[in-house]
Amino acid sequence: MSSVSAVPNTPASGSTPTLYGGSSGRRVTVRDIAAAKARREKWPMVTAYDAMTARVFDDAGIPVMLVGDSAAMVVYGYDSTLPVTVDDLLPLTAAVVRGSSRAMVVADLPFASYQASPQQALETAARFMKEAGAHAVKLEGGQRVLPQVELLVSAGIPVMAHLGLTPQSVNVLGGYRVQGRGQSGEELMADAKALEHAGAFSVVLECVPSDLAQRVTASLSIPTIGIGAGPDTDAQVLVWQDLMGLTTRPAKFVKKYFDLAGEMDRAVRSFADEVANGVFPAPEHSYS
Repeated sequence: MSSVSAVPNTPASGSTPTLYGGSSGRRVTVRDIAAAKARREKWPMVTAYDAMTARVFDDAGIPVMLVGDSAAMVVYGYDSTLPVTVDDLLPLTAAVVRGSSRAMVVADLPFASYQASPQQALETAARFMKEAGAHAVKLEGGQRVLPQVELLVSAGIPVMAHLGLTPQSVNVLGGYRVQGRGQSGEELMADAKALEHAGAFSVVLECVPSDLAQRVTASLSIPTIGIGAGPDTDAQVLVWQDLMGLTTRPAKFVKKYFDLAGEMDRAVRSFADEVANGVFPAPEHSYS
C-alpha cells in the first residue's frame, strides 16, 4: 500500500501535522481529531464499504472513514437504512480496516442494535471493535442515548454521535426533512452539549440550518461533522457514491465531483462492443 505522505496537504518536516493528508506512520486517533479542532483545521470524512476504495481514500489522505449504515442503500439496494444488520456491516467494516493503514475507521451501529439498553450497545460495539477491527463507533440520538454513550466510553470505545436528521428515525421524523428549526434547534444544542459531556469525541450534524450548525460548533470543544449543515462545521462528510456521481437523485447538500456513472457506462459499453466484434481479447491479452 502506498503512503499518503506525498499528497499536497502533507506538512513540511518539522511543521504542525495536519489531519487531512498527514503522515501514514500510524492510525489517526481521537487525540488527533481533538487537536485539529483546537487549531481550527477543517477536515474531510467519507464513507467506505470495501478494501479497494478504502485504499484509494487512505492514500488520498482522508483521515476518517465511516462504514455507514448507508450501505443498506448503496451496497444492498434497500430504500432506507433500517433493514441493514450488524452481520451485514461487520464484513464491510473489516474490509475497510484491511484496506487502510492511516485513517480512523468508524463503524455505524445499525438500527435496533443499541437502542434497547446500554448493555445492548456495548455488546454490539464490542463486536465491531473485536471482530471487524473498527477504531470507533457511531450512533444516532440525543438525550435518550446518553447512557449508551457513557457506558461505551467508560469501556474504552470512542463514540461519534449523530444529531439532526437521524435516518434511523426517519419514520418518527416524518421523512427526510431539515431538522433544528425554531425551538427544536435549542433542543439540538442541548443534546450536543449533553453528548459532549457524556464523552462523545465528535458529533455529526445532518440536515440542520447553517446558523444552528455554526452555533453548535462554536459551543463545543469536540468537532462537529456536517452533512447538509453549512460551511461552518469542523469537518464535512459525504457518501462516496454521492460525491463520485453514482447516485441518480442526490440530496441538495451533495456536490458531484466526478461522473463515475457515466465513465463506467462508457467503459462497460466499450468492453461489450469489443467482445461482440471480436476485438477483445487481442493477442497481447492472450497466452501462448
